[in-house]
Amino acid sequence: MRTDLAVVGAGPAGLAAALAAAAGGLRVTVLDAGDQPGGQYFRQPAAELGARRPQALHRQWRTWERLRGALADSGVRVLTEHHVWFVEERSGAFTVRALLGPGQDEPADVHADAVLLATGGYEHVLPFPGWTLPGVVTAGGAQAMLKGGLVVPGRTAVVAGTGPLLLPVATGLAAAGVRVAALVESADPKRVAGHARALAGKLPEGAALAARLLRHRVRPLTRHTVVRAHGDDRLTGVTVAALDPAGRVRRGTGRHLACDTLAVGHGMLPHTDLADGLGCRLDGPAAAVDAEQRTSVPGVWAAGEATGIGGAALALAEGHLAGRSIAARLRGDDPDPAGRARAVRARETLRTAAAALAAAFPPPAHWTGQVTDDTVVCRCEEVTAGAVREAVDGLGAGDVRTVKLLTRAGMGWCQGRMCAPAVAGLTGCEPGPARRPFARPVPLGVLARTRAEEPGATQETERGPS
Repeated sequence: MRTDLAVVGAGPAGLAAALAAAAGGLRVTVLDAGDQPGGQYFRQPAAELGARRPQALHRQWRTWERLRGALADSGVRVLTEHHVWFVEERSGAFTVRALLGPGQDEPADVHADAVLLATGGYEHVLPFPGWTLPGVVTAGGAQAMLKGGLVVPGRTAVVAGTGPLLLPVATGLAAAGVRVAALVESADPKRVAGHARALAGKLPEGAALAARLLRHRVRPLTRHTVVRAHGDDRLTGVTVAALDPAGRVRRGTGRHLACDTLAVGHGMLPHTDLADGLGCRLDGPAAAVDAEQRTSVPGVWAAGEATGIGGAALALAEGHLAGRSIAARLRGDDPDPAGRARAVRARETLRTAAAALAAAFPPPAHWTGQVTDDTVVCRCEEVTAGAVREAVDGLGAGDVRTVKLLTRAGMGWCQGRMCAPAVAGLTGCEPGPARRPFARPVPLGVLARTRAEEPGATQETERGPS
């Protein structure tokens, strides 16, 4: 398939970019792993579920309706259930390689003159004793179950961790009939107050969500954290404790909360596998971009959470700017300053707010002190915290990669996407680049077929040595 622009990701950033680029006269193709556009933020229940009021699950439903309507009226082609595993660049042209089918074993390629990476983010997971018990889910996972499946993970829940995602998750669960035993937030409210000016646009929404929680009689526990999840075959309760100003657990403050669900989250991290594979420069954990959302690789733009966690409104602004830039650059023009001024102002304001949120809601500074040696850190390979510590203290590992080689932490199915931040925290090492060649596991048959289709491949190389 041939197109002018291939957009990877059909969330807010990807859809905004696609619409802006299409309005500029480009042929645009959007690829997304989901079964319908919207991404995680605008995740929709399947039509077969017959949701009568899906808008009740969203805070920006009118924004989604506008995007959906504009998408239907545009010439943008949306390819759902396309799991992109690699983007290849040759002589200034790009091939976006995806997997189809229930087993993700059918290849599909899209050829494009430019690529927009709107790959979103994933949750920052921190381990603690008992976190692998059935009934413990990520905060985003609980929200996805509710939005996409119209199901709740249990009857009594504790929502815990840190960050602005906890409030909508707790209110959503409570509105769905779940008894929310507590919202456990590790951040100090004074930190939030210290960033009140930068967060002025966010505070009304937060206040409205907090008011909804109070109506459901949910107890907020600030400057608290979960130190252990309890249960044998599944979760039966959690122990929470207060934190001192330095982020350490206060002795003697532990209390037990009975629950069958723990929704826990500590913020988000940018998803940069494809950007890293293309050789795009990273700025910390995020893809580095210029004022037009261009990456360091010519022909590749990025927008949304992949360039830094900032929420849906920021993703929309960045996507719009990227789409306008791509349309102009592929025509050989400069973007019109007047047409992008409003989005530029919104982007700068929202980036300031995002930085303030990150500063106001950091993970507990001393979370590693609560991780016992028998706590599993890498679930894929069943590597414990004790094994990770032994690799550093006993075997002399000085970086995350060496720990990985000595313990297999990060060598499993997820390739370290879940455990790498935790391993880095436990070892005291800086997280290194992922250096994953592909963004997801790929069947060997697909790789062999891809090699055989490359220009210059001979029949002998296709068959292999005799």
